[in-house]
Amino acid sequence: MLVRREVPEDRDVVGAVHTAAFGGPGARDVPEARLVELLRVAADTVPELSFVALRGDEVVGHVTCSRATVDGAASLGLGPLGVLPGDQRRGVGSALMHTVLGAADALGAPAVVLLGDPAYYGRFGFVRAEDLGVLPPEPAWGRHFQIRTLTAWQGAPVGTFRYAPAFSQL
Repeated sequence: MLVRREVPEDRDVVGAVHTAAFGGPGARDVPEARLVELLRVAADTVPELSFVALRGDEVVGHVTCSRATVDGAASLGLGPLGVLPGDQRRGVGSALMHTVLGAADALGAPAVVLLGDPAYYGRFGFVRAEDLGVLPPEPAWGRHFQIRTLTAWQGAPVGTFRYAPAFSQL
């Protein structure tokens, strides 16, 4: 398996990966696939933080980060992360996570924030964001709203996190 940066030619297959990963057989109009497209149209994805996983020549997974804020300060939202059903539980998601976190760290980002399963994302160093002063836009998210601090983290910014506007369009 190879992980590389997403290129424009990957656009359609990335949508298909998220549709299969989150929608199941015969699914259409899957929110995660729409989200990736909405983020692209709004230019809110961070190209240096959008990756695909390849098995041979086939794209089997995708992850992206988008622009976000914490009380107005620049931040990053991670997601969606999707892997084709037949390639799940084979290390593809882990490879994508390690790649995107390493790249975000290399770019000097202080942290990456996401909404997801604590049991899964805890393996990558994510912790409850509220414990570090980063509040979810929806209080009900609770422990599922997580943060992974990176080398540049200095304990700030703190406050309320806001995803890119595309997230509220779903």
